[in-house]
Amino acid sequence: MAIRADRGAPGAKPRGKRRTGGRTMAIDGAGLLAGARFVASPNYDDRPPGAEITLLVVHNISLPPGKFVGDDVLRLLTNRLDCSAHPFYETLRGLRVSAHFLIRRTGEIIQLVPCDGRAWHAGTSSWRGRERCNDFSIGVELEGTDTRPYTGHQYARLARLAMALRRRYPIADVVGHSDIAPGRKTDPGPAFDWARLRARLERPSPS
Repeated sequence: MAIRADRGAPGAKPRGKRRTGGRTMAIDGAGLLAGARFVASPNYDDRPPGAEITLLVVHNISLPPGKFVGDDVLRLLTNRLDCSAHPFYETLRGLRVSAHFLIRRTGEIIQLVPCDGRAWHAGTSSWRGRERCNDFSIGVELEGTDTRPYTGHQYARLARLAMALRRRYPIADVVGHSDIAPGRKTDPGPAFDWARLRARLERPSPS
């Protein structure tokens, strides 16, 4: 599985070897992550007939921007956000967006759309000459910003989720939103340490 090349986040420190405990993650026949909390989003539709899932796209999100408290991200992704609750939210009025998964700062994984569904996460996009990335991708939102370091819990859970998805689907590449929509999107930003994710994906699976 190819992962976007990157030198790692600025100021990243060497990390010792540590394995994440817990059972192996698995995606079931309905496209659901076993054991994950499911919060249904209406913002998805069917993939084109015969479309294979070959791409994993990493995003970031925080509401209000730079804040990691409350459930406003979930409210946005399920069309329940009170746009009068914060001045920034007025810019989101009428937005219909989702992702397959949200990974919070604590490492909690919340699924919003079954993997076989076409979540509305990528927008206008292309990868390796193919447009409409929503058709053939899985979208994962990390609770975070472009410039604030992500948590170790998030890297660990993202890696385990990616491996589970790879066992279920022919995923060939893991990229950022900025890679499929350059000039339009910047997430997951320079704070995301691609080398750290790559190292976790290359570790042997826990027995």
